[in-house]
Amino acid sequence: MSQTNELTNGKKEQQQPKRTPAERVTFGAASFLLAVVVSLVGYTWLNEKHQPPVLSVSNKTIREVNGQFYVPFEVVNTGGETAESIQIMAELQMKGEVEETGDLQIDFLSSGEKEEGAFIFRSDPRQGQLTIRVAGYKLP
Repeated sequence: MSQTNELTNGKKEQQQPKRTPAERVTFGAASFLLAVVVSLVGYTWLNEKHQPPVLSVSNKTIREVNGQFYVPFEVVNTGGETAESIQIMAELQMKGEVEETGDLQIDFLSSGEKEEGAFIFRSDPRQGQLTIRVAGYKLP
């Protein structure tokens, strides 16, 4: 009898229970999600830009309100890394002399991000030479 039990136990151990359709679907979905996550991590790692921030400033249409001139601008980071404490400076020259200056600070600008702002002048910038530029930034 003990020999029969050993054979029966051996057959039971060798037979694996069949998986139900629900188990198969769950395993397939989990495997698919894992493959997607691994692929996205690999894609991000391979395509990551290791370039410093590249900041550019462009000004928009000047408008006058209550005797003050608003000069809107846009700063864009086209580089690969985030920039912090970005300093934007504006200088208005009239007849070769600096008439007014202004500076602004933007907290941070990540890759591909843009930020808008405006400088306000008492004199009409259209009557002189207006320069808006990025003066500096720091890396996080």
